[in-house]
Amino acid sequence: MLASVMASLWACILVAVATDTHHPRNSALYHLSKQLLQKYHKEVRPVYNWTKATTVYLDLLVHAILDVDAENQILKTSVWYREVWNDEFLSWNSSMFDEVREISLPLSAIWAPDIIINEFVDIERSPDLPYVYVNSSGTIENSKPIRVVSACSLETYAFPFDVQNCSLTFNSILHTVEDVDLAFLRSPEDIKHDKKAYLNDSEWELLSVSSAYSILQSSTGEFARIQFNVVMRRHPLVYVVKLLIPSIFLMLVDLGSFYLPLNCRARIVFKTTVLVGYTVFRVNMSNQVPRSAGSTPLIGYFFMVCMAFLVLSLAKSIVLVRLFHSERHGGQDQPFLCFRGDTNADVPRVEPRAQGAAVTESSLYGEHLAQSGTLKEVWAQLRSVSSYLQTQEQTDQQEVEWLALLCRFDQLLFRSYLFLLGLYAVTLCSLWALWGGM
Repeated sequence: MLASVMASLWACILVAVATDTHHPRNSALYHLSKQLLQKYHKEVRPVYNWTKATTVYLDLLVHAILDVDAENQILKTSVWYREVWNDEFLSWNSSMFDEVREISLPLSAIWAPDIIINEFVDIERSPDLPYVYVNSSGTIENSKPIRVVSACSLETYAFPFDVQNCSLTFNSILHTVEDVDLAFLRSPEDIKHDKKAYLNDSEWELLSVSSAYSILQSSTGEFARIQFNVVMRRHPLVYVVKLLIPSIFLMLVDLGSFYLPLNCRARIVFKTTVLVGYTVFRVNMSNQVPRSAGSTPLIGYFFMVCMAFLVLSLAKSIVLVRLFHSERHGGQDQPFLCFRGDTNADVPRVEPRAQGAAVTESSLYGEHLAQSGTLKEVWAQLRSVSSYLQTQEQTDQQEVEWLALLCRFDQLLFRSYLFLLGLYAVTLCSLWALWGGM
C-alpha cells in the first residue's frame, strides 16, 4: 500500500517537472528576448560611444519591372531590399542561452535606421514583415520586398529601341554622416551584374544595376547616400511588327502613287485614300506609342514629314487638274464658232422686185455678185479657223509649260520622299543595332 502511494507521488512530481520544463518562461529564447528588450530604449541610437557612427550596409535586388509610365514619368519596380547594421545593445553570450546564436525580434521594438528612397512618389502594397533577425554579436538584418513607385526621367526619342536609366537613391532623412553612414553589403560589381532574381518575362529587359556612394552637402549637414541606377531596355519586336513594318509599307504605297500621270484624276483619288490610311494609322499609333511631354518618338517625326509630303503632292495634283480643266472649259464655246453662225449674214438683202428687175436687166451682173459674196464668206471662215488654231496652240503651250514645271516639282517631291524613306530605314536599323550592342 505504501509502495503504491509513493509511486503515485513520484509520478505527480515528474509530471509537474515536465510541465514546468515546457513552460514558455523556461525557454531560452524567452529569457533571451526578455533580457534583450527589458531595458532597451529604441529611441536611442545603439552605440556606447556617441561619437561613433552607425554603419548601415545596403543591398538591392531588382525582382521585376512592373510598369513604365512615360506620360507621368513614373517607374514601378519590385525589389528585394536588405539593410544590415550593428546594435551594440543587442549582443549576448550564446553559451549562456543554450547556444542560441540568432533570434527574431519585432522591428517595432528596436532602433532602426531612417533610410528612405528620394525618388519615392507613391505607396504601393508591399508585404509587411514585422520581424528582423539579430545574431549574438548584435548584427541585425532587415530583408523585405518593396514595390517602389518612383519618379524617373524617361526618354522616348528612340522608341521602340529606347534604353532607360532610372535611379533609386537611399539616404537617412535625419541623421548626418557623423551619426549614420552607409556602405555596400556586396561589392558594386556583384550588384551590377546580379540578375538571378529578375523575372525576364515583361516588356523590359534588365541590363545592369550600377551603384555609387556619395556625400550630399546641405545646409543642415552632410548626409551619406547610395544611388542604384537601374538600366533597362525595351523588347522592340512587338512594336516592329505592329508599327514599323506597316508604316514602311504605307510609305511605299504612297511612293508608288508618283508613277501615276500628273493630270490623272485617279491620282487624286488614290492619294486621298492613302491619306485616310495615314490618318487611321496615326490614330492607332498614338495608342501604342508612349506619350511624353519631354520628348517625341523619332518615328512620330518621320511620320508627320511623310504626311506633309503626301499633302503637298495631293495639293499639286488638285491644282494641276483644276488648271487644265479651267483652260479647256473656257475654250469649249470657241471652237469652230464660224460654222455655227448665219451663212447669209454678209449677203446683201435684195427686195424681190429689185432682184427681179436686176435679173431682167443683166443675169451676168447677178452671177458676179454671188461669186463675190461666196469668197467673203470663205475668207471669214478661214480667219476664224486660224484664230481658233492660234488660241488652241497658245493653250497647249501653256499646258506644256505648266506640266513641265509641275513635273519637275513632282520629281523633287519623289526624290525627297525616297531620301526620307531611306533615311527612316537606315535610322531604324542603326537604332536596332545600337540596341542589340548593349
